[in-house]
Amino acid sequence: MNPYIYVISVNGLLFFFSIVFYLFPPKKINALYGYRTNKSMKNEEIWSFSNSFFNNTLIKYSAISFLAALLFVFVTSIDITWQPMVFLLLTLAVTVIKTEQVLSQNFDTDGNKIKSKK
Repeated sequence: MNPYIYVISVNGLLFFFSIVFYLFPPKKINALYGYRTNKSMKNEEIWSFSNSFFNNTLIKYSAISFLAALLFVFVTSIDITWQPMVFLLLTLAVTVIKTEQVLSQNFDTDGNKIKSKK
């Protein structure tokens, strides 16, 4: 398989879906679409916040991942097999971890907004 087609089909697809999620975020808590974790589905405020943050973060990191994978294919002379998948998995892992950290900083375990300390 052509390595550029492989990168476009793996990393490019993730970037495409990040654009779709960014342009069409979920409006209400649902079981099909959006950033769905136990914490993010506690109430509408957390749902909106988590989906907004996740979508913004995903679009940034998936763009970086897509460009990095294309650059990797362009620069390297080895056969491309699992490398684009590593970029994809790292993108998803970093995005989920960052979103969960921000949720923990802004909301308590009951789903109430944490008041900022001044």
